[in-house]
Amino acid sequence: MISRLATIVLVIAITAGSAGADVIERVVATVNNEAIFLSDLRTRAVPFLPQVADAPTETERMSRLKELYDELLNFLIDEQLVRQLAASSGIRVTDADIDGAIENLRMQNNMTEEQFREALDAQGFTIRQYRKDLKRQLIRLKVVNERVRSRVNVTEEEVRARYEERARGEGNDIRFRVSYLVVPVGEGASAIQVAAKRQEAVQLRADLNPENFEARAQELGGGDLGWLTEGDLPEELERPILALDAGEISEPVRGSKGFNIFFLLERQVGTDFPSFDEMKQELFREMLDAAMIRQEKIFLDEIRRSAVINRML
Repeated sequence: MISRLATIVLVIAITAGSAGADVIERVVATVNNEAIFLSDLRTRAVPFLPQVADAPTETERMSRLKELYDELLNFLIDEQLVRQLAASSGIRVTDADIDGAIENLRMQNNMTEEQFREALDAQGFTIRQYRKDLKRQLIRLKVVNERVRSRVNVTEEEVRARYEERARGEGNDIRFRVSYLVVPVGEGASAIQVAAKRQEAVQLRADLNPENFEARAQELGGGDLGWLTEGDLPEELERPILALDAGEISEPVRGSKGFNIFFLLERQVGTDFPSFDEMKQELFREMLDAAMIRQEKIFLDEIRRSAVINRML
């Protein structure tokens, strides 16, 4: 049986043969006149070559290798663009930054320095190679945080919507207990009369708080609607209610009888499902990560368009 090392050597030999047996080094791409070399590509490909070598035929191996090289070259081009942008923007990663990142990683995994080096050895890394790779990652992270993070905003309303979407997906009903009051608008009221009633409702809302809401509701017409399930109210009324946290009061909402103001007393999701507070941070991180990935892709597309890139693979 061919050993893994021998297999990797075999695939590299095949690759060299496909490019011409006498080729030792050549440029496979330029990014704003900076070169990416075949050796760079081959070095990055090494961890993935066993998957290439596992292909049942030489034709399939060559197909997998081409696909791998195309994907890795795109990655190296993006990496070069980010490095160039970091250099022009004065974004640097110091030895102290790298030391701190390694220390954090080691502590998170409860490893001594010796155990950490042994783990690197087991994966075929020298500490020098690892530090070089980590520096590239930290530069990319710094650039992304500086240029992309400001584009991302995940609101609590969006997090709650994701929470309730997940709850529904697991068969849980969204239930809420709500109180309301209404500023009536007469049937057939003119646009001027409707506008006046809207202003009246806005002024009323400015004076409301959780302590005086029930008294004002009894005074003006309204009160506790009891426990409702999603779908019990018309969508135009229910949507602003579901955006509230317990204890919050809505802005005036136009309904068939006039302008409604809602006070969300309580809300529940099923019986065994975790509360919103219990899941909020997890969902926020999940949504933030997804949004960062989307915005990073947009950002990379933007800097690619403004760069001069030549592929020669």
